[in-house]
Amino acid sequence: MEKIFYIIEKDMLIEDFFEEIEISRRFLSRLFREKHIKINGKDSKKNLELKKGDRIEIFIEDEVSEVEPEDMDLDIVYEDEDLIAINKPTFMVVHQTKNHFVGTLSNGIQNYFNKIGLKRKIRLVNRLDRDTSGLLLVAKNSFAHQQLSLMNEREEIIKEYLAVVNGIVKDDDGVIDLPIDRPSARDIRREILKEGKEALTHYKVLERMENSTILILRIITGRTHQIRVHLNHIGHPIIGDSLYFKESELINRQALHSYHMKFQTVRDRREVEIFADLPDDIKFLINSLKGERNSS
Repeated sequence: MEKIFYIIEKDMLIEDFFEEIEISRRFLSRLFREKHIKINGKDSKKNLELKKGDRIEIFIEDEVSEVEPEDMDLDIVYEDEDLIAINKPTFMVVHQTKNHFVGTLSNGIQNYFNKIGLKRKIRLVNRLDRDTSGLLLVAKNSFAHQQLSLMNEREEIIKEYLAVVNGIVKDDDGVIDLPIDRPSARDIRREILKEGKEALTHYKVLERMENSTILILRIITGRTHQIRVHLNHIGHPIIGDSLYFKESELINRQALHSYHMKFQTVRDRREVEIFADLPDDIKFLINSLKGERNSS
């Protein structure tokens, strides 16, 4: 069982304290019900008045994960007591499915949790497609996942991607604000649909080449295939995206990489900024496209 603690800095009601650190009512009710909140080592009550210097302890129970551990080299970019940030390689499925029961990133994360003695389920804060590389946040406990999910909802976790797209993007920057959803439950592809889910993507031109553009993209919402659908809709699909555009001889997947994140730590709200280097296949693509420009 893990213990998370806080020292109270001023007199206040316990409910006001938990509102201040933004624990959801549902999660808080479960903590009280299971007697996993203690004040100065004693069981707490909901209407308790806290005094300056009191110590609040939140206990997180051990969990049993059903994910099969699998030894693999994880590129861990950042880690603290509440989360890990992993640079996900290309062509790796994140979740176990009936078609991908082994070889997923979840198998590797479970093996890592076992190695460090962490008895927890795997809780993803953000998600990446199989063929998208880059930064992925994983919460180490239910408390951290709840806190990080709130930060995500409030747009406090900055997520930026680099994409190489077809054609010359004329505007230096812009916003794509178009709803996305599947036309039917059977469709894999997403489309711009009036009744779809809100989706908001900011883009900025990093570099223009002969007939392609390197973009930096910041997503506000996190819809499935959001960047791919939005860029395809404005006439600048991602190079190599066989689902929304066409295959490329220069890269065998969509040229999309989650390269930058900025967020605050769960317990002390310290700012963290992390980067993931461009993978070799996108570097090769960019160099090849620049070579085409230089030879023309």
